[in-house]
Amino acid sequence: MSNDTKIVIVGATSGIGLALTRLFVKKGCRVGIAARRTEELERLRNLALGRIEIQTLDVTQPNSVEHLQALIHRLGGMDIYIHSAGIGQMNVALNEEAELQTVEVNVDGFTRLVAFAFNYFSGVGRGHLVAVSSVAGTRGLGVAASYSASKAYQSTYLQSLRQLMSIRKMKNIVITDIRPGFVATPLLGGLHFPLLMQSAPVAKAIFRAIEQRKHLKIIDWRYRLLVGLWRMIPRFVWERFPLIK
Repeated sequence: MSNDTKIVIVGATSGIGLALTRLFVKKGCRVGIAARRTEELERLRNLALGRIEIQTLDVTQPNSVEHLQALIHRLGGMDIYIHSAGIGQMNVALNEEAELQTVEVNVDGFTRLVAFAFNYFSGVGRGHLVAVSSVAGTRGLGVAASYSASKAYQSTYLQSLRQLMSIRKMKNIVITDIRPGFVATPLLGGLHFPLLMQSAPVAKAIFRAIEQRKHLKIIDWRYRLLVGLWRMIPRFVWERFPLIK
């Protein structure tokens, strides 16, 4: 990865996306960042004037693809696309509005922009598509049903795109599914989850996974063990498992 590498990050103003923005800027890359909050984008642009392009973008809107195209044009192309936009919340009450909002962002918005990025790289004949899903997609989480379900969708979609590449005999394109564990963000609402991680070290692990052109990266080794354990738990036991305290 060189200083000429052009990276686009959607969902760049908070959480993992923000940590990745800061890291790639520090590494000297050219970065195009997109998110809903214009004022935060402008603040981030000041980190490295001349190397950061910004674009206000709402993944739930059909015009988000046009906005992404505009950002890529100003950046002069795109070598790596990172989809870090996502929402979720604890919803034990299973509030309908909250559930559908999560699906709108994590499924509809994800599909819209990831499909565009895939087709963009297909057109230019090369590229690296990176999406931040989650270990939460491993099993259904009762406290965040739509969130865990949407993350399972994302991982399955990325796997489907890899098979599509094989069907189309596409080369020189890499698709990376990043599955962090529970990261300390407002999503958790102050509740206790095992092995909480901070955004900065997660971003460093993602950077290494991109450099190594990984297809799948579970962050970190403790979560790789935990996910393996989760998969071993029988369904009837999991459905009675008190995940939070």
